[in-house]
Amino acid sequence: MRVDATANLKPAEGVVRRALLSVFDKTGLVELAKGLAAQKVEILASGGTAAALEEAGVKVTRIEKFTGAKEVLDGRVKTLHPKIHAGILADRRLAEHEKDLKDNGYPPIDLVVCNLYPFEQALARNAQRHEMVENVDIGGPTLVRAAAKNEGGGVTVLVDPADYSRVVDLVSRAGLVPSDVRRELAAKAFQVIAKYDLSIAEWYAKDIADSKLVTTEMRIPNLNAPPPLPERLAIFDRVEVLRYGENPHQGGALYRATGESNGVACGSVLSGKQLSYNNYLDMDAAYRAAFQLAGTGCAIVKHTNPCGLAEASSQPEAFTRALAGDPVSAFGGIIGFNTIVEMGTVSAIKDAKLFVECIVAPGFAPDARAELEKKADLRLFEVPIGSPEPAWHAHRIGGGMLVENVDPGLALPHTWKTVTKRALDPGWQDELAFAMRAAMLLKSNAVAITKHRHLLGAGAGFMSRVDAMEQAMRKAGEASKGAFLGSDAFFPFDDVVKLAEKAGIAAIIQPGGSKRDADSIAACDAAGIAMVFTSRRHFKH
Repeated sequence: MRVDATANLKPAEGVVRRALLSVFDKTGLVELAKGLAAQKVEILASGGTAAALEEAGVKVTRIEKFTGAKEVLDGRVKTLHPKIHAGILADRRLAEHEKDLKDNGYPPIDLVVCNLYPFEQALARNAQRHEMVENVDIGGPTLVRAAAKNEGGGVTVLVDPADYSRVVDLVSRAGLVPSDVRRELAAKAFQVIAKYDLSIAEWYAKDIADSKLVTTEMRIPNLNAPPPLPERLAIFDRVEVLRYGENPHQGGALYRATGESNGVACGSVLSGKQLSYNNYLDMDAAYRAAFQLAGTGCAIVKHTNPCGLAEASSQPEAFTRALAGDPVSAFGGIIGFNTIVEMGTVSAIKDAKLFVECIVAPGFAPDARAELEKKADLRLFEVPIGSPEPAWHAHRIGGGMLVENVDPGLALPHTWKTVTKRALDPGWQDELAFAMRAAMLLKSNAVAITKHRHLLGAGAGFMSRVDAMEQAMRKAGEASKGAFLGSDAFFPFDDVVKLAEKAGIAAIIQPGGSKRDADSIAACDAAGIAMVFTSRRHFKH
């Protein structure tokens, strides 16, 4: 066809005389077909769609009868036929197209109703590879693309059951679908296809990357190697319009990433008033902070920084110790737990008389939930079981986006290096691991002072590491004596070590790697402080 053949033509009228229905999700299917049949629209249908309509008493012309070609390859080839695609792609405004249809005996198809094999649902349940491949739809996307492309030529496409009644109503009143509606539905169809294709592409990329990590007799994989970043990023679907953004004069919304089924974006509000943009930010920080703790953990977050963090043998104790770290900052914060919330923890929260915005956890015991729901302003939020870490991390910048692999976390203790004369006492390795986990969660520059696996004082987001240290010391107070210090990056000078000596710190954990590491090591040796290097930095901007 000439590129300019339709350049100056108005959109076709959009009369609907014949419809092709081929759907996996049969929501609203029978009602749609009956509504169309009532307007004398001929119904063409394939396989399971035809069977469902015949069972409901709808008169149907099966695809194989319409084309004269049987389904083959276990149903892989049903609608991939020139009689079908010519009928969809023929532009009603062009005489030569009408002639081609007439000469070949191809009647026009005016409405295509199609949704696709459930690839994304299979992805969400971690289906096996052969099932993922079988859920790659071929005929469906081809039908949808053809119909959407020809919206100007008079064809209507439906991919969402929510639009069925609207189209039936238009056909009932006028026998046609107006061009502005066809264009809107075509845009929606292309968005669905784009999202579907991207999900498949990302799954294949991950499948290839995972296959390269399989251990063989000839090769041991480097499990610390970051996975390849996608050439194109996942599509995000808007799932909720929020009251506003970070501030009341900004709009805000929540989007969910294609192919990801864990984390706060996939959770649900169990009770309480609507969540805000800032609530979601802080809930994400609180839950991810609690999740990465080794034992039963609790995190209390303000402005995405943990002001309370602890792990303990019981959940109530974990909460109590987290709160003790900074009870002033905890007021109006968000609490995250890595285990189902118990009634004993609810009692501890009530006894503390702490005002809490939200509690986020993988679940709530029935009695705990019933008690917490008595507070109308308290939001309870349940997160799906599983790691809340996203597939990748991003920062939006002007004109684009920076994307990186998610920080894999603390380097394994057997890779640490004790660089001071003072060795670690028994139990100190676990204490230092907690201190570094706390520092990793804070905005850079970050320093965390901890003891007995709970956060005593934090310095976060300072331009100077000395300022971060002084803030952490001020928060920890006298409790810093015999405590442990974690830093998200190396010490460029020995000034932090000298402050640590003043605070009574017993041991330090930091990445190391400064040109002046020797100065800090010497200062630790002079003060009798143990220090280990992890060789892994944890900046968080």
